[in-house]
Amino acid sequence: MEGAKIPYKMLSQDPYSSWLGIEIISCEVGRVKVGMTIREEMLNSMDKAHGGISYSLADTAFGFTANTHGKYAVSIETSINHIEALDKGDYITAEATLDLQKTNIGFNVVEVKKGDTLVALFKGVVYRTNKDWEV
Repeated sequence: MEGAKIPYKMLSQDPYSSWLGIEIISCEVGRVKVGMTIREEMLNSMDKAHGGISYSLADTAFGFTANTHGKYAVSIETSINHIEALDKGDYITAEATLDLQKTNIGFNVVEVKKGDTLVALFKGVVYRTNKDWEV
């Protein structure tokens, strides 16, 4: 399906996500899973991953998922709950577990995990524009 190609195009045009080392693990319309490894330069003063790192991974999964429907989708509100601290070398994944469309407004929930352990829960709202993605 064409929409499943959109996240790959988005990642190729996203230097920040590329710098983070984000990779697409799986992708279909309405569901994207991404992953990355925590590196030393991502740690805070307490030798734990900065909260912005898990947020960034979840935000990428969120954005990719919202755009799989074929229209440019832009974030209008997001939030995250951090549940577990992360260490250098941890491999984490973020997967959209809920993708609802209400007219031009979309709602997403993204689970961030280390293995099977939930480490953060991200919620986001998008506005879907009328502009089509070209893949």
